Amino acid sequence: MHARDASSFRRVTVAVGCRIPYHVFEQDSRTLRAAVARAEQSGLDHLCMGDHVSFHGGQGFDGLLQAAALASLTSRLAIETSVYLLALRHPVPVARQVATIAQLAPGRFVFGVGLGGEDRHELEICGVDPATRGRRLDECLTIVRALLAGEPVSYSGRFFDVAAATIRPSPPEPVRIVIGGRSDAAFRRAARHGDGWLGLFVTADRYGASVREVEALARAGGRSGVDWYHGIHLWCGVGSVERLAAAMESLYQLPFARFERYAPWGSPAEIADYVRPYLEAGTRHVNLAPVAASFEESIDAAAEVAELLRR
Repeated sequence: MHARDASSFRRVTVAVGCRIPYHVFEQDSRTLRAAVARAEQSGLDHLCMGDHVSFHGGQGFDGLLQAAALASLTSRLAIETSVYLLALRHPVPVARQVATIAQLAPGRFVFGVGLGGEDRHELEICGVDPATRGRRLDECLTIVRALLAGEPVSYSGRFFDVAAATIRPSPPEPVRIVIGGRSDAAFRRAARHGDGWLGLFVTADRYGASVREVEALARAGGRSGVDWYHGIHLWCGVGSVERLAAAMESLYQLPFARFERYAPWGSPAEIADYVRPYLEAGTRHVNLAPVAASFEESIDAAAEVAELLRR
């Protein structure tokens, strides 16, 4: 990246968050408290977490349980699932869980959802036919959104039958629902059900085109005046590419070459340089999943990237 004159820099409004490393949740609560406290003091805007039930041989972490734990430890940072595999669950108890987290973090919880599907076996052992998971997710979203609005819900669909369900109290402030996925069906889903779209493993150019597609589909479907909350989720390596490659290959069971162009590594300045084209493409919400030698290094690097992006 070419050097720029200091006068050419401008501050932008961008919310930058960090995924707390998986291993922190596998230790005692003191470690998690320390990680959240460090994130609060760092200047980050939010914390995010993924979700898997039994991924590639049993790996997993429950996104809503982790969100509840984080929400109980911070009164400042927003909390975001990115993304929760909603199609693997029944929508009514999920709506109750989301409403409970929203009470812990009023106005600070963002419910990011997606299909998953990289491991068909994960879907199958949850009783979900991989071929129907998209339609199942659409029904889940219809039911969850109505329940979170405080409406009594009666619904009869292909996958769910719900009679006079109600979730009270409803969240004190509306919960944003953000939809992940790179397919045309995901864009249609975000346009119909979402308050935003979350990109993962896409270039900056494709990110911008996808956001425009989602908003155009929403307008064509009669949705207007949406306060869009579009974002990008990025794995990144702090310093070592070898550490990043090992972490991604272990989780996804795929060679790092499949992800290399979408997962920056190096110094915080180099990672920020990689992220800037996404800001130019329109995102103002960045989720970083840093891989580093320690959780302290992960959080500190994410905070430095955030500061650089705000210039």
